[in-house]
Amino acid sequence: MTDLKQIEIDGKVIEVDGAMTILQAAEVAGIEIPRFCYHERLSIAGNCRMCLVEVVGGPPKPAASCAMQVRDLRPGRNGEPPVVKTNSPMVKKAREGVMEFLLINHPLDCPICDQGGECDLQDQAMAYGVDFSRYREPKRAANDMDLGPLVGTCMTRCISCTRCVRFITEVAGCSELGQTGRGEDSEITNYLGATLSSELQGNLIDLCPVGALTSKPYAFTARPWELKKTESVDVIDALGANIRVDVRGREVMRLMPRNHDGVNEEWLADRSRFIWDGLRRQRLDKPYIRKDGKLVAATWAEAFEAIAAAANGKKVNAIIGDLAPAEAIFALKTLVSELGGVVEARTDGAALPLERSAYAGTAAIEDIDGAAEVLIIGGNLREESPVLNARVRKAWSNGANVSLIGAGVDLTYPVAHLGTGPSAISGAELGEGAVIILAASTLAREDGAAVLAATQALAEAKGAKILVLHTAASRVGALDLGAAVEGGIAAALDAEVIWNLGADEIDVPAGPFVIYQGSHGDRGAHRADVILPGAAWTEEPGLFVNTEGRPQLANRAGFPPGQAKENWAIIRAASASLGKTLPFDSLQALRAAMFDAAPVLAQIDAVPEQELVVQPSGALSDAAFAVPSVDHYLVNPICRASTVMAELSRLKHERGLSVAAE
Repeated sequence: MTDLKQIEIDGKVIEVDGAMTILQAAEVAGIEIPRFCYHERLSIAGNCRMCLVEVVGGPPKPAASCAMQVRDLRPGRNGEPPVVKTNSPMVKKAREGVMEFLLINHPLDCPICDQGGECDLQDQAMAYGVDFSRYREPKRAANDMDLGPLVGTCMTRCISCTRCVRFITEVAGCSELGQTGRGEDSEITNYLGATLSSELQGNLIDLCPVGALTSKPYAFTARPWELKKTESVDVIDALGANIRVDVRGREVMRLMPRNHDGVNEEWLADRSRFIWDGLRRQRLDKPYIRKDGKLVAATWAEAFEAIAAAANGKKVNAIIGDLAPAEAIFALKTLVSELGGVVEARTDGAALPLERSAYAGTAAIEDIDGAAEVLIIGGNLREESPVLNARVRKAWSNGANVSLIGAGVDLTYPVAHLGTGPSAISGAELGEGAVIILAASTLAREDGAAVLAATQALAEAKGAKILVLHTAASRVGALDLGAAVEGGIAAALDAEVIWNLGADEIDVPAGPFVIYQGSHGDRGAHRADVILPGAAWTEEPGLFVNTEGRPQLANRAGFPPGQAKENWAIIRAASASLGKTLPFDSLQALRAAMFDAAPVLAQIDAVPEQELVVQPSGALSDAAFAVPSVDHYLVNPICRASTVMAELSRLKHERGLSVAAE
């Protein structure tokens, strides 16, 4: 039951939950209170004292609004609501004093600091500080620490807000930062000089309100006012984290998270944040045709002529890669169907039927927050979706019981290990409202269909919801469009001509004529007979459906290099050469036809409710669920083209090696 209390803030009377702090109540009232250490997704520290307010009738000194609850305020003599002032002379003087202390040792680095232009300390010093200092003694300096290749440090700028310590401990679950010393000798430091191992460490850069923690790969490359900012979604995993793409000219300079409570909150995995340098390297920027065993550059007309000659009277099938937008999938499926072929998107061999409750599940990501129990089946949640893993950790910290069926892996929180194989599924004890996270890798086994059926039967019996954890951003959208065939990937590869739409994680056998359409010169391009250079996801508008079945739009932030084109436009142009001209010549017309074919895709940023349809049961294997062997940092062509991801992969491998001292 909510404990509602009235409070008057700067003359405005509002009614809020008594558990709210004064700072939160002020936000409800539309009143801004400055802060450095407070963050709504972290525990309360009360370090910086920038959020001081005056409580009328309270103590004769300002109170920290981030640490005082509304229910603790004393009402007036006649029962009037308690009164708080955020702009009184007492508060103004207190804030000026706090700011003066914060700037005592802060270096005059603003012209060369990467935080310049988007620095909380700059903004609040201008708004609440004074234009002079009474401090004449030498400034204190601090030693910088090496946190690894992602987070750069300049600890002389640190104001000891401890946001970084609280995030890495509470959200990431890796206690690798802490504060030592007292007074002037206090400093934030790493544990025994070790670098950070968390897959979420890049979020420290966003959380730091000053320039103490900055991005190493981005350092000294651009200023925020030079960048064009575009809202988009992440495609490196299937979570569909909301991001902002910052571009200067034709180059992506950085990727930043956007807040979306239903998907990623405001966090972003490191491989998604620092992938941008892979968008510049190993790009396909012109068509190629294989002649005498070698790929040679060609014109678009020559490439389409070669495709038309190869496909004339032949069976043409298509396979869909992990990063393809729904528009390109729909265009290719329409074309291949006209040519009498089939399309397959389940390149990992997962036994997923074309029943939406089977491949998109019945749970929303937000359901994890309120679940009393979470059951994880197979995979390694920490590596397959670090942000989702942090959400499960949050549920655990709020009292949820988390259990695991599969290989024992470090998920950053304790789990009850129920078994290693599918035989443990039916015996799992779950309460009403539990959430089951089923890793898609468990469905790629020979008994994958039986594993899915057993999980669905458990969910039906216990009143639980299922979240199918995919690893490919395009998988759910492709299945919504019916990109699956009886016999799976093996049946799709049984053709004379294979149109490969960015599938770089499988080997196409020798024999078929291969048309590769993609953005990078990776495995698929090496096998190709014709290469059609396509745009990366930041270079074209596209629709992606995330692992919970939520359609989201990725907007174009830049343009593809050289002669590369938008993927749907390539397929539309090729269809004319093949004598099967597609019935749309604009993205709007394509989307209208796609929404008619799959109405669920039109529900942008909504998770359609799915009624569980239990699949027929089958025989389960005794084999234990294996941990996927794919390198977390090298999961797709963009990752493999990134030097930052290569360095992270190397460090991860070194950490995994045994140490002689042990």
